[in-house]
Amino acid sequence: MFKKVLIHTRRGIKLTILFVIATFLIIGTIAFLYKPTYSVYIGGEQVGYTEDRAELQHRINDYVDNGDGNSSVAFVQVDKLPEYKLCLLKKDIVANDDEIFNKIKEQGVTYYRYYAITDNNEEKAYVGTFEDAEKVVNDLKAKDSSNMETVAIVEKYETEMKDLITADEAVSKLYIEKPKVITVAKKSSSTKYAATGSVNTKGTTSSAKANIGISLIKPISGVITSRFGASSSIRRSSHTGLDISAPSGTAIKAAAGGTVTFSGYKGSYGNMLVISHGNGVQTYYAHCSKLYVGTGTQVSQGQTIAAVGSTGNSTGPHLHLEVRVNGVAYNPQNYVY
Repeated sequence: MFKKVLIHTRRGIKLTILFVIATFLIIGTIAFLYKPTYSVYIGGEQVGYTEDRAELQHRINDYVDNGDGNSSVAFVQVDKLPEYKLCLLKKDIVANDDEIFNKIKEQGVTYYRYYAITDNNEEKAYVGTFEDAEKVVNDLKAKDSSNMETVAIVEKYETEMKDLITADEAVSKLYIEKPKVITVAKKSSSTKYAATGSVNTKGTTSSAKANIGISLIKPISGVITSRFGASSSIRRSSHTGLDISAPSGTAIKAAAGGTVTFSGYKGSYGNMLVISHGNGVQTYYAHCSKLYVGTGTQVSQGQTIAAVGSTGNSTGPHLHLEVRVNGVAYNPQNYVY
């Protein structure tokens, strides 16, 4: 009896060993011929295989969040994301991650983020960042634009990108000058204005270029008829400014913001305005036909302050422009024109 049990036990051990060996052989054969991978489906349709599910999905997620790297992309809408099923794939079959990724991109709809600057709810300009949009609104307030209370920022998400401009371009496009209350000196007779304030008209000049610390714009557009330092039959000393010819009545704009420190008639200069910009820097506007601002008025760059004329020692309508620092006249062409 014991002998029979021993025989059966030996047979069982042999069978177990054979089973283990067979299992290892099968597993080895599978490992040799196949590799674990993922079958990828989009909308129920098999589109390929990937060996690294995590890497492919990370690539897709990055595309959904950022598009192709354009900083204006808000997100990409993808309706059908991939599904994965683990499978064994013959080793001679190659994964096609790039093809799968491109199929995802083909169905993606890109949404762009930008900011519309509105005036009375009407979109007027577009910028790329909230910082730029905020700068536009703040700059319009700083310039005391007449529409500063009706300007707003609207964040936009659209599938088509608008033409974006810089913050400075947007400010220039939206700025509207407030109507100014015209404060002029009283007329003494005909075209002469009673002078208020003080002004230095000494002929002290310098050919150097002083650092005035501000940027100037052209007060008018026109033809330069007499340059700095030039002499002529109607003046005894060298020219302390620049003469720009323009039709009588042409609006003269402030070359920079500041305070009017002289307004009125000044001998050979005729009707003249002087604006002080700080740090001893002043700009002079002479031979005007009209003066629109009086002494003590704060003016902003680009504001209309006077009109071209031919008052004082003048042979025709033009603007005589001077740039002075601490009373010394410098060549205006070093800063404008």
